[in-house]
Amino acid sequence: METAAIFHRPDSEYAYLYKANEMHIRLRTKKGDAAQVNIISGDPYLHGTKKWYLDHVPMKLIASTDIHDYWMIAIGAEFKRLSYGFHVIGTDSLEVFYGDRGIFPFEEKYLEEANTFFRMPYFQEIDRFKSPDWVKETVWYQIFPERFANGDTSNDPEGTLPWGSKEHPTRDDFYGGDLQGVIDHLDYLVDLGINGIYFCPIFRATSNHKYDTTDYFEIDPDFGDKETFKKLVDEAHKRGIRIMLDAVFNHMGMFSYQWEDVVENEADSKYADWFHIHQFPVKLDESLTTEELENVGRLPYDTFAFTGHMPKLNTANPEVQAYLLEIAAYWIREFDIDAWRLDVANEVDHHFWKRFYQVTTDLKEDFYILGEIWHSAQSWLQGDEFHAVMNYAFTETIEDYFMNKKLSASKMVAGLNEQLMLYRQQTNEVMFNVLDSHDTARILTISKGNKDIVKSSLAFTFMQNGSPCIYYGTEIGMDGFDDPDCRKCMIWDEKKQDLEMLAFTKELITFRKNHQQNLSYGELNWFDVRDKEEVIGLKRTLGEETIVAYFNQGEQDLELALDSKPEIMLNHLSFTDNQLLSVKKNGFVIFKGQ
Repeated sequence: METAAIFHRPDSEYAYLYKANEMHIRLRTKKGDAAQVNIISGDPYLHGTKKWYLDHVPMKLIASTDIHDYWMIAIGAEFKRLSYGFHVIGTDSLEVFYGDRGIFPFEEKYLEEANTFFRMPYFQEIDRFKSPDWVKETVWYQIFPERFANGDTSNDPEGTLPWGSKEHPTRDDFYGGDLQGVIDHLDYLVDLGINGIYFCPIFRATSNHKYDTTDYFEIDPDFGDKETFKKLVDEAHKRGIRIMLDAVFNHMGMFSYQWEDVVENEADSKYADWFHIHQFPVKLDESLTTEELENVGRLPYDTFAFTGHMPKLNTANPEVQAYLLEIAAYWIREFDIDAWRLDVANEVDHHFWKRFYQVTTDLKEDFYILGEIWHSAQSWLQGDEFHAVMNYAFTETIEDYFMNKKLSASKMVAGLNEQLMLYRQQTNEVMFNVLDSHDTARILTISKGNKDIVKSSLAFTFMQNGSPCIYYGTEIGMDGFDDPDCRKCMIWDEKKQDLEMLAFTKELITFRKNHQQNLSYGELNWFDVRDKEEVIGLKRTLGEETIVAYFNQGEQDLELALDSKPEIMLNHLSFTDNQLLSVKKNGFVIFKGQ
């Protein structure tokens, strides 16, 4: 047994309170190295008298990656405090004890010392990571406001193009999408099954995407006004739809009054310390085009990426903090929004996000905070900053199996398990799962136009932990390459919509809602399918309900003989003949477990 691979860290995703008196404890071992892992636990003040260290309880193998196995147990404590260690039995019959002081031979003399054990000193309810329950029941719909629907032509910006007039829109195009357009189509979203809308930025800005904010306290006039937005939120809430806005707090637009003051007054500007400025002057060449501003290279001030028109905010400045925190509170207090999505969240300091969490959740206890982070995000997900992140690392692994054909079935499962083990269970339950967005090519394009693959990848994603999101137009078969092509105008002409895809999406969302408890909280198990690396098999189990699914990305039909005729919940390119189940290439089947 390779003892160097054995790992546990207290007060982390390896040891955390899941419920008020339920602690989840995980241990990592080398893959295939441990035959059994037992936990040894008890009250730290009863170690010597009760000798609980002589009692061992088996842990369960819950996940495996290419190189590691993960074991877990859910455990309580009568007096809300716990000492614990691990008895690891190797496949080579070697037995070791692993505790706070390291790894020792499994002998009683090493268990008799109380301080050799890990410790949860007290189950502090205030420190428990709490995620909003409503998010687990939400199917999101992402809207890029400028391209969803034009409901009020009176606020169209100068030069507005006819709706959908270009097959491939550019960065400078405007089509007149607005908030009234969203109000006009709320019932469409209800019919689709949506109960959460994620809006890209709606605040005053000069671009069509609005990530270059100039005034956070005003709705962009191209989109409407505060009265219209208030109506949108109220009408959405009447229909059971939650609202999430996009907060761009990493940077501002170059036409914000703060930055314009810096350009004019340079070091004498009262806003000079609001930004990361290395030297003056900071004024850009006015002849630069939009495309040139997107990548200007080195500048005398820090920016988002190398985007010259988005100077980076100094969130360590108390004045900047106060300004941004008031914005965060204002839209909750005045308009009753339900969530903030935080743009470029990983480039803003932790100190600020901790204050942000406190301000927003004090106003609304079940408020949802979602960070845009594309990589491992443990340090933001400790319970005092974000509830979740946009789960790109997870969903890109799905895409690399279904669409890009980079991964085998076992490699994909290993990758998904690795992501799941990075975070607490309550975090995984509210992760934001999106296969495409305003920042990526659309899944139909990634799938090279293969709608069977799109359906399978969507169905697979909807079976996972987390809150799934549909990017506007995916449900009617819209395509598009990377930004700005992925931001095409929504197609409202039913003759041009893929109505079969629309019907499938409705069915998929209904399935998710009908089995939300199992898909959010149920135990997930993967299983091999006759060593076929192109086939995924999984089941979700909660109480008496078991859901089984097979996804076939191989060239050959998958045929399985079952114990009885399956009760199909959702399927595509699959067939049953009594007890014989057949799944064709790019097909899937989801049925009630037997």
